[in-house]
Amino acid sequence: MHTAPSPDAWRQTHLGRLLGHALRRFDARVLELMARDVDVPLALAHLAARQQVTAAHIHITRHLALDGSRLTDLAAKAGMSKQAMGDLVDQCEAWGLVVREPDPRDARARLVRFTSTGLAWLAAFERAVTQAEAEFRAEVGDDVATVVALGLEAYAGAWSV
Repeated sequence: MHTAPSPDAWRQTHLGRLLGHALRRFDARVLELMARDVDVPLALAHLAARQQVTAAHIHITRHLALDGSRLTDLAAKAGMSKQAMGDLVDQCEAWGLVVREPDPRDARARLVRFTSTGLAWLAAFERAVTQAEAEFRAEVGDDVATVVALGLEAYAGAWSV
């Protein structure tokens, strides 16, 4: 006997919920890979392994320009408040990933920049993302992965900053 889905089943299966689950899974896998990366400084690998580094910290890794970013620009790119991004930058600065320096274009402003440790973290992030994407492709197949990537790119591109 077939049971009809409940009238509110859509709340568990809509696209936004599936995208959220997929993003959390992807970010968790990236952090897991980074925790195992021999080129990640040991203290950071331990933080990642103990889940002290979260997907929120990845916002800095994703959005910080290689030549530095102002905190307000970094927060805007990550879709976060300036205060929340400031807290993340404080933590990342304490971990040695970033440093705040005077902005050469504006004496009143400060730039957040990667340290050499932060650049090693960024390289590990790239390797982890590449591997996580390869695992996604292996799990769903190349054709589906390509369609998903193109669809998400088109959808996100309509809204991106």
